[in-house]
This record gives sequence, structure tokens and C-alpha cells, in this order.
Amino acid sequence: MANLQARLLAAFEARIGGKPDLLARAPGRVNLIGEHTDYNDGFVLPAAIGCETMVAARKRSDQTIRVIAADFENAETHFSLESLIAPSSVAPWSNYVRGVAQALSDGGLALCGADIVISGTVPQGAGLSSSASLEMAAGLALAALAGDPTIDRTRLALAGQRAEHDYAGCKCGIMDQLVSARATAGHALLIDCRTLETRAVPMPDAIAVMIIHSGVSRGLVDGAYNERRAQCEEAARHYGVNALRDLDWAALEAGKSGLDDTAYRRARHVVSENARTEAAAQALARQDLKALGALMAESHASMRNDFEITVPAIDALVDATAKAIGPSGGARMTGGGFGGAVVALLPTDRVEVVSAAIAKGYRAPDGKPPLIMVETASNGASLIPIE
Repeated sequence: MANLQARLLAAFEARIGGKPDLLARAPGRVNLIGEHTDYNDGFVLPAAIGCETMVAARKRSDQTIRVIAADFENAETHFSLESLIAPSSVAPWSNYVRGVAQALSDGGLALCGADIVISGTVPQGAGLSSSASLEMAAGLALAALAGDPTIDRTRLALAGQRAEHDYAGCKCGIMDQLVSARATAGHALLIDCRTLETRAVPMPDAIAVMIIHSGVSRGLVDGAYNERRAQCEEAARHYGVNALRDLDWAALEAGKSGLDDTAYRRARHVVSENARTEAAAQALARQDLKALGALMAESHASMRNDFEITVPAIDALVDATAKAIGPSGGARMTGGGFGGAVVALLPTDRVEVVSAAIAKGYRAPDGKPPLIMVETASNGASLIPIE
């Protein structure tokens, strides 16, 4: 955090001049289990990670919001709060800020003009939710400048989700934004995506969270994410339920006649993944790595065979990681699919051995060893005192 903060303050001084009024930060996340269940009103078990997005902001006297992306060669854009905020095709990275600003404004928050500089450490295209961390950090900064530094974190998360839907074109669920906004250090977060209720599940120091970037960049909009959501909605209509969350295994099998096979397999993934997620939260609470490993293996197989969102490189990386870990833990793809990262849970004292085995046994498409991160569960979005 210290290096990121220093870099951000230097960028603010260089581009805006002087010091910001405030700093806000929000983490990326890794989803331990529960993939594509969130927009089906189901259960997910993510954890916030140390990689984060940080925003420096200072109030302006007019109604203009000026945004500078320090990590994109200081790319700059601006928009006015005096009219409906339009998405930008020239600076698409700013649409997450634009969308959050519009959503907060529509929700009754009287935003003010601001100079904003953004920087972060969440790897792009790794499935670690760099967009949600940007939305939460920017949204918190805008709310604080508007006089609401303790804005309800669920409200903030819903504003970020709306930005994804209306400005980025990705019909995502609420998981990424909610865990980035509400996470508790040292805990995963079991989220009921229908009620938005959460339960913190302790992540003991003896269990390490390892994230391995496959080197295959992914894009949810281009990667058939929205198509998968439409297929799930088709299946829900077939069964006459509001969402696939409402199906259990017996109902899934009893009513499948006449349902397209693809839509049936999509539904089968969601029903089985919901059950795995609740079981995984229980296993994590009792520190049962063997049970967690089995559930993660089943989850990956379901994503590969029923939801069809993995790619060969990811499958190979999961296999290599699981073999290196052995029975005390496991691995699976994490994120929306079609590339990105693998998440593994394993004993902390096995991290070095497993990391070495992965580096030896897997190469990214460009021939380089994979990026391996060992993470601890971090806090959700917060303001940072400026010294």
C-alpha cells in the first residue's frame, strides 16, 4: 500500500498540483468457490485480496469531474455532473467511474466536481475484479467529497453493479462489488446474492490462498459471459422459477424434459455449484482442506463440462496445481472464465514447494512462467488518512 500511495500522490502532484483532499482504496477479490451463481440469486464465497485500486481526489468549484489514469500513461478524460453522464468510447476505462457517479447521483447523493487520479495493483484480465475495485474506490471518494464518507457499503456496491450493466455492458452479479465494499480482514465472505446478507468465514493463517495467473487474458463482455446469463434465464423460465437459486437437484431432474440440453447443463452447474459453495463455507470454518479440495475439483469440472467457460491452458494449470498440492487442498479456475486465474487453497507450509512445482510444470502462452501471488484476506473499501 505504501508504494502505491506514494506513486499516486506523486502523480496527483504532477498532474493536478498540490495534495488531494482524500485518498480512497478498495481491494480486488478472488472467488474461492461459487462461479456464475451470483446473477442466479445464489451463493458465492469470495475473499478480498491485497491487490487494490487507490484514488486521490480533490473537490472542484465547478460541476466537472476530471479523471486521470496514472497507470494508463496518465490518460485523461472529464465529464459534467450538470447533465446525464454518457459512456465514453474514447476512454472506456473511465466508464466505471462515470457509471458509479451517475448511479450515486440518481440515488440522491449530491455529488460535487472533483479532480481524480487513479492507480492500482490489481492485474488486468486476471479475473480478480479490477473493475469492481475501481468502482468501489471511486464511488467511496465521490461520496466522501459529497459529505457522506460512511456511505452504506451495500448501496455503494449496487452503484458499482449498475455501472457494469449500463456503462461497461457486462450483466454481472453483485459478488465483486459487494466483497470489495464489505470484506473483513482475515475472512472470506459467504454472500447470499438474493438477500445480500453476508457471513464472514474465518481464513486461518494455516491456510494459504494462492492465485496463479494463467497468462491468458480474458474479457467478460467478449467472452460469452452475457450469453451464459441469458441461457440461465432461459432455464429459469422453463422451470417456472424466478432464478435458478430456487431449484434443488430433485426439481432440476424432474422438470428437465423439453429443455434444451445446453440450457439444462448450465442449470445443472448452477444448482450443483450453489450446494458446493455452502458446503465449502462449512469446510473452511472447520479448516477441512481435504473436503475443500474435493469441492474445488468438482467445481472446476462443472465449469469445464457443464458451463463450458474454461480453456485448455486453464485446465492444464488447474491439473498441475492440484497435483502439486495433493489431497490437503485443491485448485479451480476463478472468475468469469475464458482465461484469467486459478485459485488454490493449501497449507501455508506447502507454499514454496507448490510454487516451485507450478513454475516448473506450467508455461503461459507467451512461454513465461506464470505470475503466482500468495494472498491473505483483506479489508473492504476504506478511506486512507493523508499524512
